[in-house]
Amino acid sequence: MNRIFAITYGGTAYVLFLGVFLYLIAFTMNMAPHSVSGPATMPAVAAVAIDIALVTLFALQHTIMARPAFKRKWTRIVPKHLERSTFVLVASAMVLLMITCWQPIDGLIWNLTGPAAMAMYVISVIGFLGVPLVSLITDHFHLFGLRQVYEFATGRPQSAPVFKMVGPYKAIRHPMMLSFLVAFWATPTMTAGHLLFASLMTFYIQVGVYFEERSLAAEHGKAYRDYQSNIPKLMPVPSGRTQTKQVAASTAR
Repeated sequence: MNRIFAITYGGTAYVLFLGVFLYLIAFTMNMAPHSVSGPATMPAVAAVAIDIALVTLFALQHTIMARPAFKRKWTRIVPKHLERSTFVLVASAMVLLMITCWQPIDGLIWNLTGPAAMAMYVISVIGFLGVPLVSLITDHFHLFGLRQVYEFATGRPQSAPVFKMVGPYKAIRHPMMLSFLVAFWATPTMTAGHLLFASLMTFYIQVGVYFEERSLAAEHGKAYRDYQSNIPKLMPVPSGRTQTKQVAASTAR
């Protein structure tokens, strides 16, 4: 019974994530019934306050639940093999809350048409596709809790992911976050509401990466600090420094 529950729980969390991720794409690209640049329904000041509160709520959940100290306490309540699935479930719920309750704000910053608009759509899609592709390069199934559930259900010991410098990780330390930034900012129609959304998410990503790197440096010591010294954080700028060959770092954050 415990194994069936674990598989059902983990699978449900993953399916919910997939649905919310697709809805986020539609929301950001103004293809959903309720989109980031939809018509405003309240005064701008009130809309800004609500939108900031929504992103803050998501950011607090995502940052706190990903920290090792919280995980150690949380797994006294939630079984260790369900910890990541629970994180995915709650995070998906927070994203869904954020985008369904988002308050659009009037004000046109730019509006591209023709080939320029199409180029922006393509760039945004590339950004969104980069998120799952990067996770597949590392350990997609561990990142979203499926591997932990599978190992529990089959009686195997819980494995820890090991990150090797492969693919985009040879150029930047956080390619998944860069993918999100590209997806959020590349839009043919930039309204005041979309600008606020992209700006808030950019700020959150910077803060989240800061805490993430603190955790990784504390966990892996000199290996990760060397990686930080040799590889840019978000922008793949050329560097003449010698790259670290391999860094052991958990991808399940």
